[in-house]
Amino acid sequence: MSVTFYHYPKCGTCRKAKKWLDEAGVDVNSIHIVEEPPSKKELKELYVKSGLELKKFFNTSGQKYRELGLKDKLKEMNEEDQLALLATDGMLIKRPITTDGTRVTVGFKEAEFEQTWKS
Repeated sequence: MSVTFYHYPKCGTCRKAKKWLDEAGVDVNSIHIVEEPPSKKELKELYVKSGLELKKFFNTSGQKYRELGLKDKLKEMNEEDQLALLATDGMLIKRPITTDGTRVTVGFKEAEFEQTWKS
């Protein structure tokens, strides 16, 4: 199995997820989420395939999220505007995002990875 893994190398959660995938024998195509953030179109595809609410794609504990005051602003923004905002800065996106083109996980929970990515 091969997955695309959007991550930030300095992120501890991303490193744990990458280690898990490596140990599980999953072939990983790593993409630095800050240097190459997914486009609005890619984010929309990931969001739709994930089945999650769009808010789950925001790095709500991130400095940038707080600086921009997004906690209150997101409620007033439509889906298209939220996706456009996410595409502007990889630091706004919750990470890691892992996908095989069909399934998508956001963040790292070992039980979820076990269920989704174990061959």
